[in-house]
Amino acid sequence: MNQTADRKLQILQAIAAMLENPAGEKITTAALAARLDVSEAALYRHFPSKARMFEGLIEFIENAIFSVVGQIVADEPNGLRQAELMLAASLRFAGKNRGLARVMIGDALVHENPRLQARINQLFERLEASLKQALKIAVAQNALPADYDCAAHADLLVCHLLGRLQRFVKSGFQDDPLARWAIQWPLLAR
Repeated sequence: MNQTADRKLQILQAIAAMLENPAGEKITTAALAARLDVSEAALYRHFPSKARMFEGLIEFIENAIFSVVGQIVADEPNGLRQAELMLAASLRFAGKNRGLARVMIGDALVHENPRLQARINQLFERLEASLKQALKIAVAQNALPADYDCAAHADLLVCHLLGRLQRFVKSGFQDDPLARWAIQWPLLAR
């Protein structure tokens, strides 16, 4: 990795670490620069705006989740199992990346550029489409009835994901997103 890419990564890691504060203070470029021991101008040499910094975090989230989703689709033939693994992977990712969980629920994007929330919404729409496709596979495999409403089920799964992430963040990262998963998934799979 070159020096510019290294510095960009350091900036994104610092923002993610700052977002792990359960108090959820607003991230300012001044605070970020102080944390990295650089000037604000140095931050802007790598990112033209704070919104671009957050976009970098969102890109990281997208790449992390959808690389796993792609691997699940490639490796797991069972549609219901695909949906289960996609949802569990998303919950696990958020649980391991607390600051990014705040970005995922939009908590860290309040008072930021509205296009950032739109981008996160697109991430969840894309995940919902992947879940819907997995459920359609389950229908084709006769694991679900032929007239099954895959769209409604995929919506329910995304609502569960967002609710678990919300509880995780609002509990100060105490309520593990995968808590009670073994009991909840069979209910969600019906």
